[in-house]
Amino acid sequence: MKIKITIVFLFLFSILNAQNTRLSELLSTPYIGKIVGAAASDRIAFTVNDKGHRNIYMAEGPAYTIRKLTKFDSDDGQEITSLSMTSDGKWIVFARGGDHGANSAPVATNSASFVESTKIEIFTLSVDDQKLHKIGLGDFPIIHPDGTAVTYLRSGQVWTASLNGENAAKQLFSMKGAAGNIQWSPDGTKLAFMSRRGDYSFIGIYSKSSSRIQWIGPSFHSDSSPQWSPDGQRIAFIRRDASGGPLDSLTSFNYQGWSIMIASIADGIAHEIYHAPVKKQATFPRIGGQANLKWKDSRYMTFMSYESGWPHIYRLDVSTKDVQQLTKGNFTVDHLSYSADGKDILFAANTGRDQFDFERSHIGRVDVASGRFEMLTEGNEIETAPFYFDRGKSIGFSSSSFNRAVNPKVYHMKDKKSILLATELFGTEASGFVKPEQVFITAADGVRFSAQYYKPKQIKNNLPALVYIHGGPRRQMYLGWHHIDYYFYDYIVNQYLAEQGYAVLSVNYRMGTGYGFDFQHPNSAGNLGASEYADILAAGQWLQQQSDVDQTKVGVFGGSYGGYLTAMALAKNSDVFKAGVDIHGVHNRERKQNPSQYAPDFELATQLNWESSPSKWVDSWRSPVLIIHGDDDQNVAFSQSIDLYNRLQKKDVDMEVLVIPDDNHHWQLFENLVKVKEATVDFFNRKLK
Repeated sequence: MKIKITIVFLFLFSILNAQNTRLSELLSTPYIGKIVGAAASDRIAFTVNDKGHRNIYMAEGPAYTIRKLTKFDSDDGQEITSLSMTSDGKWIVFARGGDHGANSAPVATNSASFVESTKIEIFTLSVDDQKLHKIGLGDFPIIHPDGTAVTYLRSGQVWTASLNGENAAKQLFSMKGAAGNIQWSPDGTKLAFMSRRGDYSFIGIYSKSSSRIQWIGPSFHSDSSPQWSPDGQRIAFIRRDASGGPLDSLTSFNYQGWSIMIASIADGIAHEIYHAPVKKQATFPRIGGQANLKWKDSRYMTFMSYESGWPHIYRLDVSTKDVQQLTKGNFTVDHLSYSADGKDILFAANTGRDQFDFERSHIGRVDVASGRFEMLTEGNEIETAPFYFDRGKSIGFSSSSFNRAVNPKVYHMKDKKSILLATELFGTEASGFVKPEQVFITAADGVRFSAQYYKPKQIKNNLPALVYIHGGPRRQMYLGWHHIDYYFYDYIVNQYLAEQGYAVLSVNYRMGTGYGFDFQHPNSAGNLGASEYADILAAGQWLQQQSDVDQTKVGVFGGSYGGYLTAMALAKNSDVFKAGVDIHGVHNRERKQNPSQYAPDFELATQLNWESSPSKWVDSWRSPVLIIHGDDDQNVAFSQSIDLYNRLQKKDVDMEVLVIPDDNHHWQLFENLVKVKEATVDFFNRKLK
């Protein structure tokens, strides 16, 4: 009997080990992140995360054979950000270290628990001889217009150094507050910047020929995003109200007015050239890059707004103040990039000829003067983050599909042909991936939303099923591999679960981007009623209604905001969701209420915050849960999981925990990423199979 038990145990162990090996192999798929190009050269550079080894690669036309430039060959949890390239493609600049996806200002992180402290540092790299120069402590570097120096931020001050390291780093000037949004004038003689000073901020100009800072239109406001005119004689910036004053309401929509200001450098007097309409859709945009103010063409400025109900590009005539909407339609525009002369704007948008392109992304272009726009790419791929390079002769961008990870892609403007790069980095691990099916579901309150359904290739009855909930919540999941690293790896897990016989439903719930202003800003959502949870419940019930799904084996999982909604699902509907994995979610929203913000409806807001908290509903929590959290989380406080853990303990809920010391919200140590994903799969295998 003992021999038989041992044989069975070893057999089961070998199966489990093989499954974990397969998942680890899939998670080892290289992630290509930021891609940049040289404005005047046929060269591109990009970052690669290969099992935690984060390095920079480059490729040069016409062959575009890739070449590894750096040798950061250990899983040390140090990310590479602010990648940029000189116009001739001979130098690369970047920052290394920190967590730049945090909700607060980036600080050094030590996910690997090194005995020595880590740093955020600036590096320059000579491409031709691959010589790496460590400039020193700093972040957010930009290249000087003459291509010989790097300017960056260090402890809130502006510093500079030569690219080749010959001139030591030095502080450029001293000022009160913390600098940000640094931008050199076209001739490289003046630097515009934002000076953050607590509740307000100013726009300042440093000049090499002056011993004093010039302040542009200082006022009782929060000024940001300075933009030089092409001739360097004027400057534009965004103005918003500074914090302070009475609060009208904490439970109604908070319209945030904003305007575009313009000033002559000669006198520094600022004048309003545009004021956003006073309506909900025209509030200061909550999208990547926010207003995305640019002044690349002498006649026009451009910016982004939700004014039409969708995030689109607008043109502002500097002389007449006339405003024209350039891109139009029921789709989202993002990832803007400009031609050298400012005449054209590249963008990514979830639109195209196919009926399901709203769940993809393609590359488009708009002519600023005429307003004529066209989509340059089409098909079943997900294409984002375009940019011009090689004197505008080519476009680079990231490209993926349902069974191909993110690659750099080059599109030649002359012959309109595309070349896929860096394919040699990838194996055939994803060849067995299923093609997600687009589905539509309507919640109990009538809100219709979309989701992607991953069905096992070998269809059988009584499938266990899972609802996957993305974070954000300002995100959109696609019909393929995501370009954001967090969701790049979650996509792998969803596909792996489908391989293991799970039906997986990835939900694009209300509050997400990609579906217009009203969908992103629904009533009674978030901490004011969590109406978005109705979509999660509807998704679970939809799975229960599928003929090949075992309705008693539906689970739920997600991270960040997805962790929050996972906890809501388990707390409020253990009758539907029989197990869940809650990864660094918010659980007690009442604790996030600020007593100093005492508006007339403060008590109502506090009540709604508590009603919107999973911690409030633990009395009805019956299903088993795995709670995962890293204790250096800069997005969701570790105490949020402690709060839930203590409450569930008293209710004797079947609960498991995985605590990751020193790692943050984005699992920057690859070893920890694998540990989290394997623990998630293992938990569902034990609870739902």
